[in-house]
Amino acid sequence: MKRIPWEAILALLLGLALGLGYAWIFSPVRVVDAVPSVLRADFKDQYRAVIAASYAANSDLPRAEARLALLGDSDSYQSLSGQAQRALASGDALQSYQLAQLASALQGLAPTMKSSTPTSSAAKASPVAETAISPVLPSTSTPFDDSILFPEYTPTPRPTRTPLPPPAAPFELLEQEPVCDETLAEGLLQVFTITSNNRRQIPGVELILAWAGGEEHFFTGFKPEIGNGYADATLSPDVIYSLRVASGGTVLTGLGAPLCTRTNGETYVGSLKITFYRP
Repeated sequence: MKRIPWEAILALLLGLALGLGYAWIFSPVRVVDAVPSVLRADFKDQYRAVIAASYAANSDLPRAEARLALLGDSDSYQSLSGQAQRALASGDALQSYQLAQLASALQGLAPTMKSSTPTSSAAKASPVAETAISPVLPSTSTPFDDSILFPEYTPTPRPTRTPLPPPAAPFELLEQEPVCDETLAEGLLQVFTITSNNRRQIPGVELILAWAGGEEHFFTGFKPEIGNGYADATLSPDVIYSLRVASGGTVLTGLGAPLCTRTNGETYVGSLKITFYRP
């Protein structure tokens, strides 16, 4: 009867266990200099948040676009808008606004300014451009000894100030009307922000809905299936509100949910539609 080689099998299993233990515990795989496109989803969100914060500080849209391209998103605008909505839901209004502002700039709806200081292609590729300058020796009557080596001086250029974009024109009221539509949620406040020339909707606009004892901040552009310049909130019955755009413009006061009548004669709380435009 043929004998089973238990010694070889045990040696093979022991070697496999030692190899896995060494690979997982003592020398695990370390990813070094990986491209942003292979990052985990939550790390990509952090990367976009940093890009949006950088754009909010310097308004350098070409650099922001180049950084977003490294993530490999099929649609950077949709990725930014979705993350802005998640940030707003988590209570981070500042990050939500910065993400929405960058998404608006990608759609050509936000003013951008380029630096007035000309830079070379090498300076654009690196945040800090360094130029090696050979030392200049003053003329003297003493003979120069070629055997003496002088260290090269590498100056670091001072950062140039990026001009800030001019403030946009304040929003004005275009239309305000009650809406009696039984398919809509009761007390729905619908707000649209558009441009005056081509009636293009503007995302990333911060709106402030205030009432006695409180206020709510919300932004346009979080429901692109309805419109890039659309935002909504809920109005409670028997409460008087005021509405304004955070950047300035017309302030609407005395707002309230209208009362509507159903087809069967019953009354219900209707909706309110408001449209702001920017000249």
